[in-house]
Amino acid sequence: MKLYVLLAATLSSFLTPFMGSSINVALPVIGREFQIDAILQTWIPTAYLLAAAMFAVPFGRLSEIKGMKKIFIYGNIIFFIASLLSALAPNAILLIIFRLLQGVGSAMMFVTGLAILTRVYPPMERGKVIGINTAAVYVGLSLGPVLGGALTHYIGWRSLFLVTIPITLLVVFIMSRVREDWADAKGETFDLGGSISYSTFLFLLIYGFSILPDKTAYILLIGSILIASLFFWIELNNPSPVFNLRLFKNFTFTFSSLAALINYSATFGVSLLLSYYLQYIKGLTPNIAGLILVIQPVLMALVAPVAGRASDKFNPQKLAALGMAIISIALFSLTFINALTPLWMILISLAILGIGFGLFSSPNTNAIMSSVEKKYFGIASATVSTMRLIGQSFSIGIVTLIFALILGRVKIEPSNFNLLLRSTHISFSVFAILCFIGIFAALARRRSATNET
Repeated sequence: MKLYVLLAATLSSFLTPFMGSSINVALPVIGREFQIDAILQTWIPTAYLLAAAMFAVPFGRLSEIKGMKKIFIYGNIIFFIASLLSALAPNAILLIIFRLLQGVGSAMMFVTGLAILTRVYPPMERGKVIGINTAAVYVGLSLGPVLGGALTHYIGWRSLFLVTIPITLLVVFIMSRVREDWADAKGETFDLGGSISYSTFLFLLIYGFSILPDKTAYILLIGSILIASLFFWIELNNPSPVFNLRLFKNFTFTFSSLAALINYSATFGVSLLLSYYLQYIKGLTPNIAGLILVIQPVLMALVAPVAGRASDKFNPQKLAALGMAIISIALFSLTFINALTPLWMILISLAILGIGFGLFSSPNTNAIMSSVEKKYFGIASATVSTMRLIGQSFSIGIVTLIFALILGRVKIEPSNFNLLLRSTHISFSVFAILCFIGIFAALARRRSATNET
């Protein structure tokens, strides 16, 4: 059973990052086909992230009540349907809508996949399997630019969605052979009010942030604060909350989650920015751009399992802080790129970034999952996913905001390449500062965890 679960969870962990990294390489091609501007292009990845972030926590709690296996299988089925519809999308608006549906399926998959793994494997093996699972994420990120670039260049961007279909069907088949369902909170009530208020405030927050500096954004952000206040009140007064806020009394859990949020906010937009840079500024084809971008996730995939095993023996918070510091150096180096920057310098920066991310992710995830009791594995897994998704959404939101301020709502053409490059410099500068702050969050978390113990 353990092998079945590891295989199914690993395949699912491969799918979502593959879809994300491959679609980033295809965005310029999709933009040309649908004749849409840079701002609307960014909504193709943002729609997926937004939906996944909104539904991760509710489905994490629902999986504890109804059964993790059941939610996991249903998520794969929804992902399959959404992928098929995305491949057939006749325009950008419908593609964005289908990406929203794909995000819902993804939320169901990854909040249960990690929780099931943590439930099946004992603590002394947990870092190892989390490392394998994290490596699958990075393999997906690795194949995304290469395979995605090649498929886009030779067959077309729609093929990116079609190649995921056999994998989802295989996962459904594998998990159908597993008897256990892991419904540790079976019989407890589902917090519908908390789920609705959580999803609403997150939608207002991410959507509002993404349309800054539009005046409507400020109204949405104020609304998100009000709805968030309602959510906190509901959760603190509900005997069966969708999100147990008392988990944040655990300093390790709190600061590990904060570190993940900062890390993904500072890194997820890198592949989008460099995809634009390589294809627009450098004039490379999608498949060549993909081959260059692959260096980062390849090194992530190599380092993550080693870091995961190391986190079983050494302090995972120290490893995560080291990873964050290395990422900061890589991001700072990318603030200096221009039209004449040699490609070997880009490759070095991406390699450093990959090593840093591999050192950070597995130990940080191990720290979060090992800091809670078994009955909270579902919500802890959902928290890991939510911090990642909110961070990724913020990262794309930062890029979108800077594009809106510097580039404006125009199609990217040679006449405004200088503005695209300026937007890229500012984005990398913001990311580097964020990640530098994240080092201190990691160190504060480590000290707090020590004091708590």
